[in-house]
Amino acid sequence: MVELKTDTSIDAMYEAGQVVGRALTAVRKASDVGVSLLELDEVAHDVLREAGATSPFLGYRPSFAPTAFPAVLCASVNDAIVHGIPTRYKLRDGDLVSMDFGAELGGWVGDSAISFTVGTPRPADVRLIETAERALAAGIAAAVVGNRIGDIAHAIGTVCREGGYGIPDGFGGHGIGRRMHEDPGVPNEGRPGRGMKLRHGMVLAIEPMLIGGGTDGYHADADGWTLRTNDGSRAAHAEHTVAITEAGPRVLTARAD
Repeated sequence: MVELKTDTSIDAMYEAGQVVGRALTAVRKASDVGVSLLELDEVAHDVLREAGATSPFLGYRPSFAPTAFPAVLCASVNDAIVHGIPTRYKLRDGDLVSMDFGAELGGWVGDSAISFTVGTPRPADVRLIETAERALAAGIAAAVVGNRIGDIAHAIGTVCREGGYGIPDGFGGHGIGRRMHEDPGVPNEGRPGRGMKLRHGMVLAIEPMLIGGGTDGYHADADGWTLRTNDGSRAAHAEHTVAITEAGPRVLTARAD
């Protein structure tokens, strides 16, 4: 069932979203050669503490997971697509990093992700990240009252495929509100004009995930969480929490950076 949020609730979700934005900005600024993923998780955790917010990631255990997620930040490096668990791994020059983060504040949840390079960027990685961001922007632009879920999916998929990139099947965006994952699902590829009609008050986490090698295959690490590309190519992930309103899409996790 899809819960339509009131304008007051959307304002409250914006506050949660701003905590997410501040944390991702802080994590990106702290990311440098030699910094460990566990150190970056602690940077994100500090932002939560300062805001009086909690993490919807920490302790989360969906049906596919063998264990509860042990961190507040998903840190996926190079060929890891999503759900990377922060470890003692220290960032290296040229790494492509995708950071996914959520915050719960006042009973409402925000969720967002960014991808960036550390040190000297590879031109192919820059293009991959830029395409992920363009796909996200296209999905947000399609998130208007009267459109359908398929219009968002088609907008994202078109940008990804025209760029020559793969899309991991079965993973995409989702509704969000009191819980991190709510109805409806938001695929990253689909046919326009299909699916649920978008209405004022729907809030969606829109999140394209791109596989650099152009294939769609992926597999899970032994940890049961980290998803990696089958071809070993690099991946990028971009995400915002977006409210559907009569005035147009409202990005609740917009960042100052």
